[in-house]
Amino acid sequence: MLRAGRRGPGGRRGAALRRRQGPRQAGEGDVCSGARRGHSAQVWNAVDSGSCLQTYSLHSEAVRAARWSPCGRRILSGGFDFALHLTDLETGTQLFSSRSDFRITALRFHPRDHSVFVCGGFSSEMKAWDIRTSKVVRSYKATIQQTLDILFLREGSEFLSSTDASSRDSADRTIIAWDFQSSAKISNQIFHERYTCPSLTLHPREPVFLAQTNGNYLALFSAVWPYRMSRRRRYEGHKVEGYSVGCECSPDGDLLLTGSADGRTLVYSFRTASRARTLHGHTQACVGATFHPVLPSMLATCSWEGDVKIWH
Repeated sequence: MLRAGRRGPGGRRGAALRRRQGPRQAGEGDVCSGARRGHSAQVWNAVDSGSCLQTYSLHSEAVRAARWSPCGRRILSGGFDFALHLTDLETGTQLFSSRSDFRITALRFHPRDHSVFVCGGFSSEMKAWDIRTSKVVRSYKATIQQTLDILFLREGSEFLSSTDASSRDSADRTIIAWDFQSSAKISNQIFHERYTCPSLTLHPREPVFLAQTNGNYLALFSAVWPYRMSRRRRYEGHKVEGYSVGCECSPDGDLLLTGSADGRTLVYSFRTASRARTLHGHTQACVGATFHPVLPSMLATCSWEGDVKIWH
């Protein structure tokens, strides 16, 4: 699970969580990882002791984005210092280091080719990097100022980006669908309501994705062109209010988890959009929430003040 710095109202930095997706070795504890509002990334024992196992001080400015590698043994981090690092957890060795030409706010590994990742940030461009060559292999350009999140669809031939492009007159480019190979835009007319979407998540079993919106609701979309938004189902009851509030589906797809700007964590039924559970655990905005990948009754949350909590 990753804990990564996020931005909220006024550009202030918070924290976010990422669970580890890769396989565990025999005898290995349940591990989470994250990036602080400072200049380091941390790995935590999320279940047994709740202790910090390792701190990696790799960046000279705030770490905004961090991702587990698909194998679960490495962490990719990107910061406001323009730096990108891929770190081996056991040895602390830098397997890949390079510099972007913009401050990084979003990272995502390709679901099929794990040596490739896409990064975005304070730029009109996103870039795909190949770890094997330490080179940019593709660029994706739009008329925007910042990429908020990146989400690959099923086979990795297409991906989505959420951006800061939203105004009173136009909601195009808020979510953009891209062809990964050609770098062409497939669609920029996906979300027609005038709110930015700070986070995206893919349903594990159905061909749909969800977008967290600054309208204080989660919107449901088809993950197949033309990516239509459901008008009959939306998930309401939490608050976003300018924070980069994360969202996630449970591993079986039955539940939807989201933080809230008022410190709550809400669990919705995916099918009915009704509220299944509300957790009160933080005094400041809950900006990250993630399910345990193996134990369905366990989840972790983190808040704007930097604390992480494990729930059973």
